[in-house]
Amino acid sequence: MPAPRALATEAVHAGRDDLARQGVHAPPIDLSTTYPSYDSRGEAARIDAFAADGAEPEGPPVYGRLGNPTVARFETALARLEGTESAVAFATGMAALSAVLLVRNAMGLRHVVAVRPLYGCSDHLLTAGLLGSEVTWVDPAGIADALRPDTGLVMVESPANPTLAELDLRAVAHACGSVPLLADNTFATPVLQRPAEQGARLVLHSATKYLGGHGDVMGGVVACDEEFAGRLRQVRFATGGVLHPLAGYLLLRGLSTLPVRVRAASSNAAELAGRLAADPRVTRVHYPRIGGAMVAFEVAGDPHDVIAGVRLITPAVSLGSVDTLIQHPASISHRIVDVDDRRGAGVSDRLLRLSVGLEDVEDLWADLDRALGTASGPGRVLREAAVANR
Repeated sequence: MPAPRALATEAVHAGRDDLARQGVHAPPIDLSTTYPSYDSRGEAARIDAFAADGAEPEGPPVYGRLGNPTVARFETALARLEGTESAVAFATGMAALSAVLLVRNAMGLRHVVAVRPLYGCSDHLLTAGLLGSEVTWVDPAGIADALRPDTGLVMVESPANPTLAELDLRAVAHACGSVPLLADNTFATPVLQRPAEQGARLVLHSATKYLGGHGDVMGGVVACDEEFAGRLRQVRFATGGVLHPLAGYLLLRGLSTLPVRVRAASSNAAELAGRLAADPRVTRVHYPRIGGAMVAFEVAGDPHDVIAGVRLITPAVSLGSVDTLIQHPASISHRIVDVDDRRGAGVSDRLLRLSVGLEDVEDLWADLDRALGTASGPGRVLREAAVANR
């Protein structure tokens, strides 16, 4: 493995270290679905080796479902950023999570211990048992007591979607014992935290979000040790949840600006969180101790009026783009979660989730201020009274 380098350097160079030797500057995009081979015996041996342990086949590529050179560059880079041996990319974040569950299920370890809140579709996948999993929901302090002989995974998200609740990942990993901890690091990214350094065996990203960073590519990735990576590759080959090479290229390109984007957006988010906390139309603000570009806040008035009132900010699902997005989790991202479970996890009906982008913070605040002024309810009355008394 190359000598350790600073995160900003890794973001620019990881996965690209061989380009100068090849006489190129931008990573090539390999769109081939299949590759010629006149050595069928050798090809058969490489396929047999992959079937045994999921290790990446040596030599030329075989078939797009086994792996792709462009996607492999992104995997190499993400593993370096997260500080893990390997990373395995998938078509979406949910495909990545599904592959992890299938790996454990195949070993007879179908039980999952999880802490709410999680991303709504992750919650649904576990609760509905769509892949044969059984889940026990616990508070962080209850993880150790919830473990069973058939527990294959402990899953957490920190900061959590959408409340931005934070966990002590090191303490959680200790409570897991020998059971692998999967930490969803989508909101924090390796710029703000590296869960593997705190004991997580698996680090999940919806690469659609900050890793891509421009709202134009979907993908998912799991950073982990090579043993688990081999099993994930086998599931990916069998189920076909592969990442398209063009998506791999865009995600690799996105990583090069990840530290700059996250830090700039985080600066905007911290400023907006402070202004929202001081606004009488806002009853509560959620902002992580580690920082980040996500802000959640609860309004005194009607949150749907705020959504309808923005003009610069885009009302849309997803997050992590260069532009600012706002959504109402109870209606969209967490609608699929049972209402009592949703509220019990702190996702109130008045909560709004803001993914802060790279616009000028004064323009963003002007848009939020105007939208909050359109919301009906006690907050609007307070605002109108304040204006009248100036």
